[in-house]
Amino acid sequence: MDSVKKLGAAVCLAVLVGVGGGGYCADMEVAGVALAPSQTMADGTEVVLNGAGVRSKFFFKIYVAALYLEQRADSAEAVLATDGARRMVMHFLYDEVSAEQLVETWGDGFTANGSDEQLAALATEIEAFNALFTAVRAGDVIMLDYLPGGATSVWYGDEMRGEIGGRDFNDLLLSIWLGEKPVTTALKKALLGQ
Repeated sequence: MDSVKKLGAAVCLAVLVGVGGGGYCADMEVAGVALAPSQTMADGTEVVLNGAGVRSKFFFKIYVAALYLEQRADSAEAVLATDGARRMVMHFLYDEVSAEQLVETWGDGFTANGSDEQLAALATEIEAFNALFTAVRAGDVIMLDYLPGGATSVWYGDEMRGEIGGRDFNDLLLSIWLGEKPVTTALKKALLGQ
């Protein structure tokens, strides 16, 4: 199935490049969730689907994650090296994930991928980020948007919950999925289109 997703994404990219980037490409489907080939950020910036995969834990599918970028990138270093628009979308599949479980998961990811200095410098931002979350249920969508030189916006569906300033925070946040110790290696590879 992974090879089918990769082939579909490659064909989609080839079609878009072949028609000058203005063509239409069908949604990609992951675990029953349709993912658009591109999305538009709040400021009008268009981002393209870089990759997508399923976050599983103990054999349960928790959410489908999709990474959208201004320009596709196949390495974490390339994603984090540019100050471009970024969107991480999570389509929840599991019955219910509590706010406490979300915050614990973010904390594990921050601790695994951030240095003591980073965590200390971003402690206020991390605390403010954690305060934005409430329980999610199957069918809910969370988007984590970053615009260059700006802030990370946290969206529950169409409702913006708040913003956390600075690129340093967004780099640390994305490291949960793309860092040296990602939530899962398989999901990291999927988000990078590998």
